[in-house]
Amino acid sequence: MSIHRPQPEAASRPAIVLDTNVFVGAGFNPRSACARVLALVRDGAVRLVWDDATREETTHIVGRIPPLAGTRVLDVFRAEDRFTGETRPEAFALVPDPDDRKFAALASATGATLLTLDAHLLVARYDAGVAIHTPREFLARIGDPA
Repeated sequence: MSIHRPQPEAASRPAIVLDTNVFVGAGFNPRSACARVLALVRDGAVRLVWDDATREETTHIVGRIPPLAGTRVLDVFRAEDRFTGETRPEAFALVPDPDDRKFAALASATGATLLTLDAHLLVARYDAGVAIHTPREFLARIGDPA
């Protein structure tokens, strides 16, 4: 259960983009690093940056998994953190799966850190020009003992 805290100014909170697999991981394991990241977003300590394409994919995938459909994993998409600017997924051709490119493009366009468990994205992190970490790595970087 999250404790409601006043949200710090957006500029002082780390900005993240979440790959769909982080939502799935959180839904299946409420004690995981994935779940801890979502708790930080709910509490306002971390800002989830999203756009229509990333939210649509996440909603679609989570909704197709019977144990997760209707759970709280999607309650973190705040209107004020929606990005409506241009992203360029085609610039991330080094990411083998075209469906993953939108997440890297959004992180690049917003300066956010992309959190994922996807091997294709993690392998590309050294050449993508965008910060890509696992949820556990991110928590370690911000000093959160998950």
